[in-house]
Amino acid sequence: MADASAPYRIQGSTGEWEVVIGLEVHAQVVSSAKLFSGASTTFGSEPNTQVSLVDAAMPGMLPVPNAECIRQAVRTGLALDSKINRWSRFDRKNYFYADLPQGYQISQLYHPLVGEGEVVVLLDEKDESTAKKIGIERIHVEQDAGKLMHDQHATMSYVDLNRCGVALMEIVSRPDMRSPAEAGAYLRKLRSILRYVGSCDGNMEEGSMRADVNVSVRRPGEELGTRSETKNVNSVRFVMAAIEHEARRQVELIEAGGQVVQETRLFDPDKGVTRSLRSKEDAHDYRYFPDPDLLPLELDEAFVEDCRASLPELPDAKRKRYEGLGIPPYNASVLTAEVETARWFDALLAKGAEPKAAANWVASELFGALNRLGRDCSTCPISPDQAAELLGLVADGTISGSLAKQVFEIMLETGEGAGAIVEARGLKQTSDSGAIDTVVDEVLAANADKVEQYKAGKQALFGFFVGQVMKAMAGKANPQVVNERLRAKLG
Repeated sequence: MADASAPYRIQGSTGEWEVVIGLEVHAQVVSSAKLFSGASTTFGSEPNTQVSLVDAAMPGMLPVPNAECIRQAVRTGLALDSKINRWSRFDRKNYFYADLPQGYQISQLYHPLVGEGEVVVLLDEKDESTAKKIGIERIHVEQDAGKLMHDQHATMSYVDLNRCGVALMEIVSRPDMRSPAEAGAYLRKLRSILRYVGSCDGNMEEGSMRADVNVSVRRPGEELGTRSETKNVNSVRFVMAAIEHEARRQVELIEAGGQVVQETRLFDPDKGVTRSLRSKEDAHDYRYFPDPDLLPLELDEAFVEDCRASLPELPDAKRKRYEGLGIPPYNASVLTAEVETARWFDALLAKGAEPKAAANWVASELFGALNRLGRDCSTCPISPDQAAELLGLVADGTISGSLAKQVFEIMLETGEGAGAIVEARGLKQTSDSGAIDTVVDEVLAANADKVEQYKAGKQALFGFFVGQVMKAMAGKANPQVVNERLRAKLG
């Protein structure tokens, strides 16, 4: 990894440029019903099968706030160390679009539910000195629009209103990020926190979490430049690529004598470029005003404290706890990055596994196997109970580390428990010094020339002798005893 402490700069033809980045993340709230109606929010249903009269904006229909959506937004704000505004209000954002039946979106411009907060990111997971705070400006709750689908001949468009009215949290960062890597780290950390809290599933491929990317460039230390906004980017990798391209585009434009205009752009992931969607001159006058159909939200202390009490152990706290158990910082970061992994590992510790050995095994053996299988801990074929049994057999000397690898592969193939596999296949390691001595003598006798070389000072041959003994005993010899007996016999 590049030096995380070094500032990210773009080298132009006339000198260096600094990039200034802010993200507006739209996170779909986990709730069985929409923000202002009882319609289902299940993903993947047939088009227009989850549309209530409210969602379709039928005359006389009035919105009623979904308390669970408000609760999830407050819980998210608390997890991000944000100010919870006890009084907030919904506003109408007026604009016409074919997938917005009302002709306006209910949002929160002037008085958002959640105020300032922060996210702490590690730019290098192996170095805690690279920690950086990214400010959160606000989180407001709003309803999503529907979805337009265009046929390949561009002769007809279809409207699916299933998504219309689904609750979104718009999490607006401050322009505190200075590189694509920082923006990627922020987005990954934010997604991790939301998934821990359970307020958003973070599935960017399905569109339940997407980012509007604000980018500007300036000479280091100068005033902020004119920004562009790239809309609806739906992966961490694409966000980083969009920033890289957009920053270079702006630098080249300025150095060629042009001016950056404030505009909305789209990212083309196939070409890795952004393209203009609409300029500031074409932007809508949204004519915000308080929604007359909705009373202000007023939260009491008991509600906020109930939300706070419902929060789980969050990634940073869990990582510190793991480090306190003797787990190296890097492994602790890896184990806490995804909530499914952390839950799986916590269950493994609850079964009595030694923390440091368990962390090393998960990070190497388990992750390697899951990567081969195209799975993660949420669909792991090995349960924490089975893993604890395997690690226990290693800890008490029943099997060696090399035998444990064999047993683990059989577990993956058959689903059997480690103890049953060891018994059925006779895989217990032996610590019988007499049996080991016999094999050691045979190996040394068969390699008399190498024994002489070892005694003459070629110490690296010791590993060769260990390997030959282990091979002769089919990996079942206790490595510690093998080492001891070899050293004794080699003098």
